[in-house]
Amino acid sequence: MGMVGGGKGAFIGAVHRISAQLDNQIELVCGAFSSDPVNSVASGKALYLDEQRCYASYQEMFEKERELGDDGMDMVAIVTPNHLHFPIAKMALEHGFHVMSDKPATVDLSEALALKEIIEQTGLLYGLTHTYTGYPMVKEAKARIKKGLIGKVKKVVVEYPQGWLANKSDEQSKQAAWRLDPKTAGISCCMGDIGVHAANLAEYVTGLEITNLCAELSSNVSGRVLDDDGSVLLRFNNGAQGVLLASQISVGEENSLKLRVYGETASIEWSQLEPNSVWMKFADKPSQLIRAGVGEMDEITQANMRTPAGHPEGYLEAFANIYTQFSYQIRSRLFGLSEDVNIGAMNDVPGINTAIRGMAFIENVVAASQSELKWHPFLLTPQILTPQKIVIAKKSDLGK
Repeated sequence: MGMVGGGKGAFIGAVHRISAQLDNQIELVCGAFSSDPVNSVASGKALYLDEQRCYASYQEMFEKERELGDDGMDMVAIVTPNHLHFPIAKMALEHGFHVMSDKPATVDLSEALALKEIIEQTGLLYGLTHTYTGYPMVKEAKARIKKGLIGKVKKVVVEYPQGWLANKSDEQSKQAAWRLDPKTAGISCCMGDIGVHAANLAEYVTGLEITNLCAELSSNVSGRVLDDDGSVLLRFNNGAQGVLLASQISVGEENSLKLRVYGETASIEWSQLEPNSVWMKFADKPSQLIRAGVGEMDEITQANMRTPAGHPEGYLEAFANIYTQFSYQIRSRLFGLSEDVNIGAMNDVPGINTAIRGMAFIENVVAASQSELKWHPFLLTPQILTPQKIVIAKKSDLGK
């Protein structure tokens, strides 16, 4: 694996590196870690990579690694700000490298659709780190719903509150600065950063698709152009209704992603703050706590667990599951399938279609928030949107 982005001072790059190498299936061999050539090379050296493979730019890396042939990298991980995801993925694919990208896949839907065409033309693999789908107990919740253990899904509630952008002073970090800048983040901060995770989790676990939505986004700190909070009503393709809440100004909240799915006969609940547990609740008998590693689990759940019961697996392991299953996809092309690989788990990696739905969610939510109409169809076609219009509720207007 090579890496673009994630140099000194970057949080998510280290997460990707640790996770990719957790199961000894992927080795980091090269990188272009920063737009600053000096910092890029220095970051690679700090990771003890071969100095000849610490590149000043991703363009140089793709050219040089292609020249190495079979001795070059097989895949690249993209961990840059959003606006660079598409050009880097495009060039990587055109140079013959498989791609694993941080989410969202691109800066807008038109780029995601163009990226799909490039993937189809090259025949190469593309993965997207929608991390929360990598948790074993998320997969178990999905399996139980698919088996009909809660009956027809009637209601979906997903919430993702954080508090790290609640104040003006919080904008000083590198991680905050690019997320709040339309030039690097795109048309949304909160919905583009975490709301899309919530929407993806709702669709992934239920097996349903969002068909319509109603949204209100707001910016709650003076001077911000992009949203830092939002509420969305959802309708799904089986007739179920839903609520999605995402916020980065919820003071005191950490990373409190939670999903509740209510069916005709039971409900399922999962929380990122206690990821080894799934609750099933019933109308006519006691609630059931399902713990990772205890009793029978779905085979895909088992393929994504590493430790015995009582040994928590969390964020890094969820990331690692996506990387490891992606590595099996690559290995199956290079060497054929190994007998110990679970094909269902291997094919469970988020790909370009998930990426497209994610970008469509962001654009549809922003468009709905800018409109006076209540319900909007979930469109898979690009929309022309202006980030500056997102500020819909100034403090002076709240009492009017």
